[in-house]
Amino acid sequence: MTLLARSATVFLVLAMTPAPALAGDGAQKAAVCAGCHGADGNSPNPEWPKLAGQHAGYLRAQATAFRDGARQNAMMSPMAANLTDADIADIADHFAAQKIKPGTARADLVATGEQLYRGGNGQNGIPACMSCHSPTGAGNPAAGYPAVGGQHAVYTAKQLTAYKNGERTTDVNAVMRTIAGRMSAAEIEAVASYIEGLH
Repeated sequence: MTLLARSATVFLVLAMTPAPALAGDGAQKAAVCAGCHGADGNSPNPEWPKLAGQHAGYLRAQATAFRDGARQNAMMSPMAANLTDADIADIADHFAAQKIKPGTARADLVATGEQLYRGGNGQNGIPACMSCHSPTGAGNPAAGYPAVGGQHAVYTAKQLTAYKNGERTTDVNAVMRTIAGRMSAAEIEAVASYIEGLH
């Protein structure tokens, strides 16, 4: 093979090889998210979720749902509207690599919250939360179940209520809508508080 032919072959191989992702791409893309979710994914506002330590697959699915209209939110829908699949993946990987800072459960709600999280309420057909979200709240990424431990109680209660009312419909096979639909407002408040202190 001539020198010219070898040079052409090397050029073709290099041209067809995707450029490696630059270190910090996810962090740079996630900078715009920091205003609400915190630079490290630990949102300072209990209305907005902590993204730190959440499974990348779950973050991708939710951001895609916001972008494509399957999940609606006045703030998130426009923020996600122009994100590409690559942007979403990079941002998700960035937040998944961060460490969540757990909060504290209210002492007066711990007993009820723990009972629901660990044992459910058989009388009302409410299964134990830990059966899907794990005893520590770490979730199950293979099944698509999110990590919940340490999440803001206000945000968790808001999401459970949205499932209960049918306002949020991104749960596979309506699992969360069914469960939350059987929960009272007091049970939602208690388990959300317990989850905030769970780690």
